[in-house]
Amino acid sequence: MNTKDSHSLSWERVKAEFQRIWGYEDFRPPQGEIIRSLLSRQDALVVMPTGGGKSICFQLPALLQTGLTLVVSPLVALMENQVQELREKNLPAALLHSQMPSLQRRQTLRLLEQNRLRLLYLSPETLLSSSVWNLIAHPRILVNGLILDEAHCLVQWGDTFRPTYRRLGAIRPALLQLKQTQKNFAIAAFTATANPAAQDTIKTVLDLQNPKSFLLNPYRPNLNLNIQTVWTPRGRRQQLLKFIQTRQKQTGLVYVRTRKDSEELADSLKLQGYQTAAYHAGLSGEERREIEQAWLKGSLKFVVCTSAFGMGINKPNVRWVLHFQAPFLLSEYLQEVGRAGRDGKPAIALTLVSEPTGFLYPEDKQRREYLQENWRKQYQQANQLIKKLPKQGEIEEISRQFRNSAIALSVLHSSGQLTWQDPFHYIINSKAVAFPDHNTQAIKQMSQYLNTRQCRWRFLLEAFGFGKEAKSMACGHCDNCRK
Repeated sequence: MNTKDSHSLSWERVKAEFQRIWGYEDFRPPQGEIIRSLLSRQDALVVMPTGGGKSICFQLPALLQTGLTLVVSPLVALMENQVQELREKNLPAALLHSQMPSLQRRQTLRLLEQNRLRLLYLSPETLLSSSVWNLIAHPRILVNGLILDEAHCLVQWGDTFRPTYRRLGAIRPALLQLKQTQKNFAIAAFTATANPAAQDTIKTVLDLQNPKSFLLNPYRPNLNLNIQTVWTPRGRRQQLLKFIQTRQKQTGLVYVRTRKDSEELADSLKLQGYQTAAYHAGLSGEERREIEQAWLKGSLKFVVCTSAFGMGINKPNVRWVLHFQAPFLLSEYLQEVGRAGRDGKPAIALTLVSEPTGFLYPEDKQRREYLQENWRKQYQQANQLIKKLPKQGEIEEISRQFRNSAIALSVLHSSGQLTWQDPFHYIINSKAVAFPDHNTQAIKQMSQYLNTRQCRWRFLLEAFGFGKEAKSMACGHCDNCRK
């Protein structure tokens, strides 16, 4: 099918392909509207709860049109899961990442060169690596769309952890200039969690043009939210054991904050006779896949994991999620608890926290302070470096001259003092950057949630911009309402 025919695609054809590939009778609202929007080349921002069927919304339009849809995704495990599912259906999808064997990489690049792919999954860093960019930028490669999956990562990580996210808004104008026969393509951002400030950041950074917004309320009446105070490290482990002992036949997830935590806790639970595994981004693709499959099939009832687990892994019958340590951000929390109860049946989320003063058990407080201090240091270092950077330049060249310059440029862009002329060349407008407190504010908001006495679902709805729906909320599905 020719690209110019995408506008004249009959809705019957769209639905027929949907039924043929995925086997469902009809779309769930607002899947149909999102698909129409992307087929008509309209930018979109989609905030839809975990398990709401987001990936179909961009996969189907990509498969229905000639040309390539680029899916920018934050984690290799997430890309692997989605691409494997598509390949099992014999669909033209592939992924590129730095850990791939060179033969596999060459095969994918060949398919790309021959215009035989419809979906290509890759990280922002891989997309803007010179070898991949030069191929995608070639006039004969028709780019049909740019999708940012798990778009909250742009907000959470874009300033200092993964600065390449900040350059994504320069991709469309650069590609359209190089492919002069092509008029336009849609950019869409998909995430389960974005408060109004995060939505604005995503729109600005991606340079979305009059985007259509699809914002779904995250409230799940079947999901019970609970926070429990523990007073000592021993007390924390005892509460974990008490919780999982009564749920040994149920599927669940234990979330921790670091790789080290996941390994130590998994080893300790194995010694006590529990079948589990530690899952984190440091494992190889094969190791991650093995653990995912064991959990999906039920031979592992629960996994001790970092936030690397769960994005894009669909298991409807997860009955519980336990946070052994609280996430630092409310968006992470909502992502992770949202992995429970996707089948609509009752599920429980429990978060263990040390008491607010940290007087007897300071670990949680120390973690928060360490993170904030780390951010502050990165901004201070960036500010020092900014004074030395040339007013305009090319990022690879600057990176060779100045260590951490990518972060410094990202911080400048975040504060509105730098413009990307294209994904590789910048111009600095001003060189003084105040330390932004949005990360501090976000950590403070998480702390308020953990200590609130109001309905927890109400707190979440207000925090994520659903104030109207929150007004009459007394959910009956959180520890505060049940009290």
